[in-house]
Amino acid sequence: MDRVRKGRPGVRRRIGAAIAVGAAAVLAVTALAAPAQSADVKAADVNVAKNAGFESDLSNWTCAANSGAAVTSPVHGGTKALKATPAGQNNAECSQIVKVKPNSTYKLSSWVQGSYVYLGARGTGTTDVSTWTPGNSSWQQLSTTFTTGANTTSVTVYTHGWYGQSAYYADDVSVLGPDGGGGTDPVEIPAVPTGLAAGTTTSTSVDLSWTPVSTATGYTVYRDGTKVASASGASTTVTGLTPETTYSFQVSASNAAGESAKSTAVSVRTAKGGGGDGGTVPKHALTGYWQNFNNGATVQKLRDVSSQYDIIAVSFADATTTPGQITFNLDPAVGYSSTADFKADIAAKHAAGKSVILSVGGEKGTISVNSDASAAAFANSAYALMQEYGFDGVDIDLENGLNPTYMSKALHQLSAKAGSKLVLTMAPQTIDMQSTSGGYFQTALNVKDILTVVNMQYYNSGSMLGCDGKVYSQGSVDFLTALACIQLEGGLDPSQVGIGVPASTRGAGSGYVAPSVVNNALDCLTRGTGCGSFKPSKTYPSLRGAMTWSTNWDATAGNAWSNAVGPKVHSLP
Repeated sequence: MDRVRKGRPGVRRRIGAAIAVGAAAVLAVTALAAPAQSADVKAADVNVAKNAGFESDLSNWTCAANSGAAVTSPVHGGTKALKATPAGQNNAECSQIVKVKPNSTYKLSSWVQGSYVYLGARGTGTTDVSTWTPGNSSWQQLSTTFTTGANTTSVTVYTHGWYGQSAYYADDVSVLGPDGGGGTDPVEIPAVPTGLAAGTTTSTSVDLSWTPVSTATGYTVYRDGTKVASASGASTTVTGLTPETTYSFQVSASNAAGESAKSTAVSVRTAKGGGGDGGTVPKHALTGYWQNFNNGATVQKLRDVSSQYDIIAVSFADATTTPGQITFNLDPAVGYSSTADFKADIAAKHAAGKSVILSVGGEKGTISVNSDASAAAFANSAYALMQEYGFDGVDIDLENGLNPTYMSKALHQLSAKAGSKLVLTMAPQTIDMQSTSGGYFQTALNVKDILTVVNMQYYNSGSMLGCDGKVYSQGSVDFLTALACIQLEGGLDPSQVGIGVPASTRGAGSGYVAPSVVNNALDCLTRGTGCGSFKPSKTYPSLRGAMTWSTNWDATAGNAWSNAVGPKVHSLP
């Protein structure tokens, strides 16, 4: 949420246009699908890629338009990794020609980080392959397989980003299969980890540790046979668990040669917990962002915010010099005579049955939670602000990326301090919730046990994919319903899903819809009426509601948005 207007319209429009026009057919097939399954690794297989970890800088690699460079941070394994930066019409492709055997199967994999990273092979002599990820702020492994043709002795493997996006990183590339005669970076698959044990266990999380494997560059944690976490070291915390539930955990070790078998399982039962019930938030709620600054919209005190709003998100918290730590500075432009007067308004909203939370981020927000120390700093400082001002919780609106592992830890730590009445909301951009593999979506699922609502921003985005794989343009009822369906079918409870829209045409660069369109979308999702061309296969009567940026822009338009959408939300089934 920008201090001028919410979102990043220039960048987001370019992303939307590129998806809709340049890759709609590919994304429609792959956006919600899992990567291709790899072939079994044979004992004689080797990694035929050279300088696979970029330890010799870009030796053996070619990066288009000098878009790539070897960097020392972040790295997945060793001391270096590839950083490649798209620019203009250059998608920052870096490639290598590898020697292969004809009529042979190879497993292609790479650890990647960043927005829109692709991995593929061409010139295979059979079917060229590729896989991709919409983005992650931590390392994740892409993998696929290809089979060479009868006369194929070399194949080009590549990785690239996407037009208009920021830099991506790649490391530990592997093209594992029969030696094609061109030399190798010999690596053996690591041994199976031993000593898996559970440590501290809460109602929603468990600490796991195991004996390190000397040749491993990373580990994968499985819960009941499903991958739930990746770790670079021999320990991790698995979050997002259900209280009083028994789980079975295993861990495997990986390096450039591949992944080991899973370890012996350990059984863990979570503790009894209070869970997150959203505090005093009603079953169906209207959320509005209140601006702690003057950007041309009506300047309000909290007492002036329409009574239609059930959750008021004070925008925004400020970063400190301590990583992860937040503070709050009341802007004199808002007109409060004292901090005590502001706190009194929060108390008055509480007396009226409303929740007031502190929003963290916005377009210009620089809060970074990417370590245990910064996670603790976030939780401690957020809880201190809740105690000082009377905030009921926090809103996560980090538009420049987040680390799902450590942000989830921070929010669970905050929940442990604040208790079950914590109000926790999120306001991701549309692109952040296109796939459950994205960092924002992962975070929402990790904290599902304490999450109140995700109010995705259905604006400043251009065209996006719906849950049916079709491309929808913003500004329509189909855009709202087909994109909401991704969250509703992707693991969130309907009570944790809300529709976020601008309160007026001045509240965003693009994507404004009339209140009647919002109301039609709410009816479509909860009752199956008012739909456009997209109609969900089922209804979601417990859908939480709607959100707007901002109460100030709403007031500028005479509260037309809240007066129309508020009664609709409060009358939902």
